[in-house]
Amino acid sequence: MKRLQDKVILITGAGGGIGSACVERFIDEGAIVVAADLMLASVEKLANRLGDRVIPVQVDIGDEQLFKSVIDGAVARLGRLDVLFNNAALTDPTTQYMDTTATDIPLELWRRTLEVNVTGTFMGCRFAIPHMLKQGKGNIINTASIGANAGDSVRVAYCTSKIAIVGLTKNIATQYGKKGIRCNAIAPGPIVTENFHKVAPELGPMLLRHALTPELGTPDDIGALAAYLAADESRFMTGQCLTIDGGIGAHHPHTADFDDYLAGLA
Repeated sequence: MKRLQDKVILITGAGGGIGSACVERFIDEGAIVVAADLMLASVEKLANRLGDRVIPVQVDIGDEQLFKSVIDGAVARLGRLDVLFNNAALTDPTTQYMDTTATDIPLELWRRTLEVNVTGTFMGCRFAIPHMLKQGKGNIINTASIGANAGDSVRVAYCTSKIAIVGLTKNIATQYGKKGIRCNAIAPGPIVTENFHKVAPELGPMLLRHALTPELGTPDDIGALAAYLAADESRFMTGQCLTIDGGIGAHHPHTADFDDYLAGLA
């Protein structure tokens, strides 16, 4: 039997590069997936390609009532919610370019980023947990980032939001673990998506220089980890933030330069 056979999974941000790869992996593992995204056409395209076990819905996770109706509607239609995957975030190129430093970022963008990324993720948990409590069990996955692990030259709002998501993850796990609900986070490093190339295509070679793997990550790598967290085989794991970054955060900042230095001595 497949690991996620007939599990009901609701994933937000399902139409993006990482989201769509996760939907495809969940379907391959036997799940029924409610694929939610701000852009309805993107998840309808997924449903057309992957079949009727993908249920496309439109959601703006910054809209409290709409998000609640999507979660409640999924449970009403399918009878339960086994896994909620809070994956949506503000990642469009325009936002990324404007998300700079504490003194330069537009205040409205700061507020909007925290509202969508943090409060949106919180709302997903808030609306899913009552259903999971009635079931006696449930599983929540949140998308964080390696931006939560260290400071960055830019993206002050995005990185701050991801730090908050890690804290939220640990609190949800602590408060509801004994009631059968697990909560973990995934912290991706550089993942090569279409959006990645749009934001700054020249970053690829620079980031690869600091990875310990021969290649940067792909959305399929996140899909594989998400499938493990969604499956019962990870039943003893909760309150964790799993970093998947090709080892970028595992070494000293000067490692790549030191390797060049040693090569010059050879």
